[in-house]
Amino acid sequence: MYTRKNQRDLTGGEKRKFVDALLKLKRSGRYDEFVEVHMKYYVADGEEGLRVGHMTPTFFPWHRQFLLDFERALQSVSPGVTVPYWNWTVDTSPTGSLWAKDFLGGTGRDGDRQVMTGPFAYESGDWPVSVSVTRSRFLTRDLGRRGSLPSRRELNWAMDDPVYDVAPWNSLPGEGFRNKVEGWAGGRRGDWRNHNRVHQWVGGLMNGASSPNDPVFWLHHSFMDRLWTQWQRKHPKAHFYLPRRPLRRDDPQYGRVLSADEPMPPFGKRPSELITQNVYRYA
Repeated sequence: MYTRKNQRDLTGGEKRKFVDALLKLKRSGRYDEFVEVHMKYYVADGEEGLRVGHMTPTFFPWHRQFLLDFERALQSVSPGVTVPYWNWTVDTSPTGSLWAKDFLGGTGRDGDRQVMTGPFAYESGDWPVSVSVTRSRFLTRDLGRRGSLPSRRELNWAMDDPVYDVAPWNSLPGEGFRNKVEGWAGGRRGDWRNHNRVHQWVGGLMNGASSPNDPVFWLHHSFMDRLWTQWQRKHPKAHFYLPRRPLRRDDPQYGRVLSADEPMPPFGKRPSELITQNVYRYA
């Protein structure tokens, strides 16, 4: 079992190893395959078909497996590397060490929001954006220009909910840990909370289905994965995933939402298999 660390606790060597692994995976073409997967399985309420990535109970187990597959890909090019997490309730500055030139680089410049510093700046030639919902060929960010990051109080509002998820199992419920943390509770863009508001705060390519183009995506979702583990510890008597059984055929969400023992594409893993794991721990 290995450890995923808080990004603020990484040594200089650990930061370089993580960045180098990202760049190697990008050069191999495998990084963009993960972006493509996320885009394919980002299905919104208003679209037809199965939802597994977002606006659905499988948000947590789907991203757990997605993150684990990505971490294994990194380890295949750099053994021992792990995905750190970003606690955005603590590290809130757009000029903090997370955004330093020797780590993820900073915000975008005025005008086109192109990231100009760090290893993922387009001008370095190492991070061309080739898979995206926009025509941008470079990484873009807009750190902190559209509101603030979620507070610990706002996160606790979600963590205190003892129910994992509730019908209609989409972006509409005002209750349930999953939707409160994912951040749709409230229903309007201006009401985005927690996970969603972090994407909005970073801005640029983090604002859409191709958000894994920004390496901070992985640190954000490492923290989200950590939160699911913490929520389980906080509510040991809760059902750690709902719905437990397949929906009835007359349910409006039938064919769109998966129960605990139905496999999630493209992994073939069931949510029940991913409720707990013994591969890594969090520092």
